[in-house]
Amino acid sequence: MADPPIDLSVESISTFYGLSQILFDVSFTLGRGEVLALVGRNGVGKSTTMRSIAGLTPPKKGRIKWRGQDITGLASHRVCRSGIGFVPEDRRVFPELTVWENLDVVWRPENSEWTEERIFDIFPDLAELRHRNGGHLSGGQQQMLTIARTLMTSPKLLLLDEPSEGLAPLAIERMVNRIAVLKAEGLSIVLAEQNTEMVLALCERMHVMEKGVIRATLTPEEVQADESRLTHFLML
Repeated sequence: MADPPIDLSVESISTFYGLSQILFDVSFTLGRGEVLALVGRNGVGKSTTMRSIAGLTPPKKGRIKWRGQDITGLASHRVCRSGIGFVPEDRRVFPELTVWENLDVVWRPENSEWTEERIFDIFPDLAELRHRNGGHLSGGQQQMLTIARTLMTSPKLLLLDEPSEGLAPLAIERMVNRIAVLKAEGLSIVLAEQNTEMVLALCERMHVMEKGVIRATLTPEEVQADESRLTHFLML
């Protein structure tokens, strides 16, 4: 079977916050329909990598290509319109709006592949809560709403930043199931995550980050055969 076409190519990017360099020549590719994980402890550069791709913190060096187009330094709203959806760690739901209003605020029916029915089919918990304000949802429900709202922009690539952060084990299990459905729908996904079980359940490859660089690339099979190959980095 031929390898899928490359959707995303991150080529030796270096990203700074002010004078502080956070990423050092980070490179990887993502095939169409693939789920790839960036793993590592807090502060190693996972979120900065996501923000660099999304146009929120553009790299000072290197290049980012999306389906053959150079999007390096492109404004974040243009990156979004190109088909890349970013789901931030802090969720950012509109607390005074209902679930459906949170979805509707970004929906453009003439351009969207997503409908209310399709969203609620994938996220049945949200269907039951469609009239509840976002501020009255649990952490897991807010995370699902944030992902669902991003889907309303019709992305081809989802950037999921720490989707399990702060969630109870049952909520994490539900989140894994919902992301697996999106994977089956053919979405390409980059997942920044510390929860090893989520990563092993969803990803074809994982890049282990430490101090702003990729130290190792592992498959779930390699980690399951020898967990120390991953835990070595997570405990540094």
